[in-house]
Amino acid sequence: MRAALFLGAMLCALGGCASRVVSIRTVPAQTPTADKTAATANAAAFAEAVASETQEINAAPPLLTPADAPPMYTYDPWERLNRFTYRFNARFDEAIFLPAANAYRRTPRLLQSGVHNFFANLAEIDSVINYTLQWRLKYGLRSLERLAINSTVGIGGLIDIATKLKLPGDPTGFATTLAKWGMHPGPYLVIPLLGPSTLRDGVGFLADYATEYGINVGGLYRGNLSWGVGGANAIDERADIDFRYYSSGSPFEYETIRFLYVRKRLIEDEGLRAKEAPKKTAADAPAGK
Repeated sequence: MRAALFLGAMLCALGGCASRVVSIRTVPAQTPTADKTAATANAAAFAEAVASETQEINAAPPLLTPADAPPMYTYDPWERLNRFTYRFNARFDEAIFLPAANAYRRTPRLLQSGVHNFFANLAEIDSVINYTLQWRLKYGLRSLERLAINSTVGIGGLIDIATKLKLPGDPTGFATTLAKWGMHPGPYLVIPLLGPSTLRDGVGFLADYATEYGINVGGLYRGNLSWGVGGANAIDERADIDFRYYSSGSPFEYETIRFLYVRKRLIEDEGLRAKEAPKKTAADAPAGK
């Protein structure tokens, strides 16, 4: 009896553990030849992608090297005198020029605009002459139109009517005329009160002043009145310049200003002679030499 009961319990246990779902797992077929072919194709595609990327990298323009950068050296045979003049200009600017410009900035904007437009209109006389000497007659005609319009409708140049009529100003001088006909900037030169310049720009400044003195529009450039006119013009120009001496914190401020000024002039010279085939570029020689 006990044996029959034990056998029935075992049968019930086996019936409860049985599953209605029968799963048969099979091992995938072994295809070594096909696997090798697929692996070879993948390796070839990867190598082709790497080669293409390498070609693109090689085709990219090369990175700049120190040899490609323009030289920092600037032709400055009068460096000792120039440094002395630079220090003098800094002290004069701090003691007199800058305080006067700051006081001028506090005047009404309408007054500042009128003074600036007045002197800009007088400068159109130099622009007309020098554009003609440069054989850039289109610009010379535009400067002449600006002079005529602003001197009459603009009440003696106090109002820049010409710009509102789409005749923008683009002043030029004798230094640019010399550059147009191939004269190099020459050695670096710091002019008292005026600041950074070159020998060519210094000659151009004297020529422009001689032109203004010779024409003497309204008697403004001779006698005691010329001192007041010149001072007002200088203060107006200084008020438009944000530069401050020794504010960069660099011990090489003189060298930096010298390099930037001469490099700027060389770039402008290239722009003037852009249609010509230059024998040398500005980077082929030290700046200013």
